[in-house]
Amino acid sequence: MNTLYENILAKQDPNQVEGLSRFFKIGKGQYGEGDKFLGIKVPVTREVVKQCWQETSFDDLEVCITSEYHEMRLAALLTLVQIFKHAKKDKALQQQCVDFYLSHTQYINNWDLVDLSCYELLGTWLLDKDRTLLYDLARDGKTIWEQRIGMVSTMQFIRHDELDDTYAIAEIFLANAQPLHDLLQKAVGWLLREAGKRDEQRLKDWLSTRYKSMPRTMLRYAIEKFSEEERGYFMAL
Repeated sequence: MNTLYENILAKQDPNQVEGLSRFFKIGKGQYGEGDKFLGIKVPVTREVVKQCWQETSFDDLEVCITSEYHEMRLAALLTLVQIFKHAKKDKALQQQCVDFYLSHTQYINNWDLVDLSCYELLGTWLLDKDRTLLYDLARDGKTIWEQRIGMVSTMQFIRHDELDDTYAIAEIFLANAQPLHDLLQKAVGWLLREAGKRDEQRLKDWLSTRYKSMPRTMLRYAIEKFSEEERGYFMAL
């Protein structure tokens, strides 16, 4: 019996479906086009995962991550993160978690699925390893979601006061000749802002030579924690 699957299914709430569908933009031409919802909010999903993760196998995760339902895929990802976190001394199991994650990125197809899983798993795994993988995802990801994984995973590095990769990967997006999707602009700006919380002067110095080439949304997110006067200065420029 797939306990995770059954327990998530049992929490469905038809009254929430319309609101969640609208929030995650599933309409034609929108970034979440075609996704389906059970009507389960994140805290409820987290509670189910808390109860079920220890008895969830990788076969169970396969069923959940490939589900047509958004919340089922999120439950699979949150469970994978829990398995990874609790396997601190079992590097083989952690590697299995990472391999599973990277082989299923086609199902990690909305911003919440990315943001609630990638830095807890990939970011943590890469703390003491080569990080080329993230650069490749940011530069050559098949979808905006793979590209977003490349950027948002650096949150874990920032939390360890390692800022270089965040700035270097941001440069990849700035160098992109194609118009940058709004969700990528927001992700880059967000991570730059987080890096700025650790070293505000470095962010200001970095922005001072790049603000002219930055999409406006990215810049607005990056300077959100600056003083009103400083924000006005950069936006006016």
